[in-house]
Amino acid sequence: MLPAVSVLLPVRNESRFLPAALASLQRQTLTDWELVAVDDGSTDATSAILAETARRDRRVRVLSRPPEGLVAALNAGLEACRAPLVARMDGDDVCHPQRLALQEKALRKNPALDLLACGVRHFPRPTLQEGMQYYERWLNGLLCHGEIARDLYVESPFAHPSVLFRRKAVLATGGYRDLGWPEDYDLWLRMARHGARFGRLPQTLLYWRDRPERLTRTAPHCSPQAFRDCKVHHLKKYYLRGEAEVTLWGAGIEGKAWRKALQAEGIKVDRWVEIDPRKIGQTIHGAAVVTPDALRPGSGKVLVTIGARGARQQVRERAEGLGLKEGKDFVCVT
Repeated sequence: MLPAVSVLLPVRNESRFLPAALASLQRQTLTDWELVAVDDGSTDATSAILAETARRDRRVRVLSRPPEGLVAALNAGLEACRAPLVARMDGDDVCHPQRLALQEKALRKNPALDLLACGVRHFPRPTLQEGMQYYERWLNGLLCHGEIARDLYVESPFAHPSVLFRRKAVLATGGYRDLGWPEDYDLWLRMARHGARFGRLPQTLLYWRDRPERLTRTAPHCSPQAFRDCKVHHLKKYYLRGEAEVTLWGAGIEGKAWRKALQAEGIKVDRWVEIDPRKIGQTIHGAAVVTPDALRPGSGKVLVTIGARGARQQVRERAEGLGLKEGKDFVCVT
């Protein structure tokens, strides 16, 4: 008989925190789960910890592999998962005891959903930087599919180890890919283009460990430029499909970085939109700087590249007043 949930846990050299992660799984109120732990060439005590856990708990299966990287480990684990629902987990995080029960119940009751995240809380809190606190609040505030889809190109809307997804929906998009940018964000954007429906439970069910060596802080494929390249790649297949020119709302540092990323993909910036009176009327990289009032519905695609906190909502209100529709006339990308 198949388990209700497969937990997919790729891991390498995580002996320091892995016991706590495994203990949190074994405290789950939903007991009908299997753990597919993919040991990606660990050289510390990780292998021994997994072997001992599997010896004591028949629900635990260990795939020992050479160190081929996260994407290869994820795809190998996904192939080995037997349940129709797959929960992601990392070796340094901790699950609330009701995480699997609540997420599994919600997906089972709502067959239209393909992926369901949950609320997350970073720890330890004393060293948590302001930027990560802001990201946590933004992330947890996106609950329904409409809210998630609206902000899909702002930043990755899901903490990878917080999601439970339908295995068939992920396999239908080709699984995980290694293209030089975040493999999870690339997956969310592909799923969205395939018509997937997203959601999030408001309860905090994953405790997300923050530390200096975390991949999102250190890996080149998680850099701002890598995220930007990922967004441009998918925008070309969706919102900017067939477009040779685009307007950028925001002529600051972020906007100019977007110009370079778009130019590398053959898309030219034809206008800059600004509210700074010192910039209006200038020409930047051959494109005129205009006020928001110059924009009209249907007059060209606009990417909002203003990353200052609170500015996104102001832009949305201004755009709405001009009759512009989000997703059709403009998309927020920072």
